[in-house]
Amino acid sequence: MKKVLITGATGKVGTRFVPRILAKGYDVRILARDAAKASALAELGARVVIGDLNNTDTLSSAAEGIDAVIHMAAYYSTTNDNEGIIRANHAGTTALANASMAAGVKRFIFVSTGKVYRPDSPHPAKENDLLNINAPGAYFASKIAAEDELISFHKSKDFDTRILRLGFVYGDGDPHIKEIIPRLKRSKSHSGSRMHMVHHLDVAQALILLLHTDGLNGEIFNVADDAPVSLYELADSLGQASDTFDPAEGPLINPFEGIMDISKLRNKTGFRPLVPSYYVARDLDIL
Repeated sequence: MKKVLITGATGKVGTRFVPRILAKGYDVRILARDAAKASALAELGARVVIGDLNNTDTLSSAAEGIDAVIHMAAYYSTTNDNEGIIRANHAGTTALANASMAAGVKRFIFVSTGKVYRPDSPHPAKENDLLNINAPGAYFASKIAAEDELISFHKSKDFDTRILRLGFVYGDGDPHIKEIIPRLKRSKSHSGSRMHMVHHLDVAQALILLLHTDGLNGEIFNVADDAPVSLYELADSLGQASDTFDPAEGPLINPFEGIMDISKLRNKTGFRPLVPSYYVARDLDIL
């Protein structure tokens, strides 16, 4: 699995993952809409193919001669562009999978999100738990639909697909944490809710494990760290706790909302978080 096509390479996760997989000696091709945005990765050795998930004509050439696809491209919009979200995340994933099968790709890894789980889980979410099919907005529904499509391809066409559901990704200068604090205030999030996070180092570790570990066809995995942090602690670490939460908030209703069980990834691949908690990342100065 040395020749790898990566989508979403110019996004927050992709720009931190591609240099790491290149450093391990993989032959990396990236699908990008904008050559200028991909130029830094090209300088590191990635081969850039200009294309778009919504343009199926470009997908066949992108997948030609590739051993494995890591599909992390996704469209998230705050403007309620539901049609665009579904077209990119569901239809685009389906088109890429079909192009990959036609090109003889041996393995397809789909990057999904832990936000597909129901908020009222009575335990840390396991991969076979019920999903939140009634989540507001099209983004999570589009991710669930894409997952279902890929699993159906595995069952009906013996397509080796693996799905990785990410916790809240951070680190390496990623602005995710600073960006989320205002949203916590707007959504009136409870200070006692916990954020199950995963550092970019561990996203890369998990993806590379799924890339080269045999016998995981059709499997879904959660990835996160060992120590979910409360939203209060997260905001407080930025000096914003007093401005973020309602001092009159009531008790926490769903204590396992957003918390994932990562034992399956540990047991089947040997995964162990390199960055076991947000506080470790902070102390190592790798936020």
